[in-house]
Amino acid sequence: MNKKWQIVGAITLCAGLLLSSAAYANSRDDEQNIAAEEAFKAKAMKTIGHGKKVYFASPMFNHAEKAFNLEIVKVLEDFGYRVFLPQRDGIEAARLEGKTEEELIKMIFALDAQEVKKADIVFMNIDGRVPDEGACVELGIAYASGKRCYGFKTDTRSVEMKLDMNPMISGCMIKVFQNFDGEKLKEEIRQYLSENEL
Repeated sequence: MNKKWQIVGAITLCAGLLLSSAAYANSRDDEQNIAAEEAFKAKAMKTIGHGKKVYFASPMFNHAEKAFNLEIVKVLEDFGYRVFLPQRDGIEAARLEGKTEEELIKMIFALDAQEVKKADIVFMNIDGRVPDEGACVELGIAYASGKRCYGFKTDTRSVEMKLDMNPMISGCMIKVFQNFDGEKLKEEIRQYLSENEL
């Protein structure tokens, strides 16, 4: 019986050591990831004030979305930012007539990806039970290209328990403006822009 418990104890000790070393490796990976994120944000912060071309990433599939996009864009443009808003500045509907689905996909993706790369800043609408898929791709392109990324949210719905936003989205952002009242959100953005540059 004693020998059996000694074997169980040895196995438990080995398992504990393996788990400890795995946790240590993971914590070192986490520390390296955090350091990389902080370095990216520090680099982005150094460029604040350089370049005022904004790509506005947002859903634009109904009247309410389009109207609110225009309201936020007006705030940015009032402060001298040059904004590319796909619903206003993208491919005109007339140019899309007679195109196949494959042609439409290529045209829209090529234009929007090019405009993201030309921008200095991406300003993203994070509303929705989950953020718009296309806007997430645009954010990913922007983040990978070293663009300054900002977001805004008026939606009370959350993606994950105890996290108001998916960390893979909010982690790309220098700042997220958040207010469940759209008018107050616009005022907060105005106040920020009166004291800071994106």
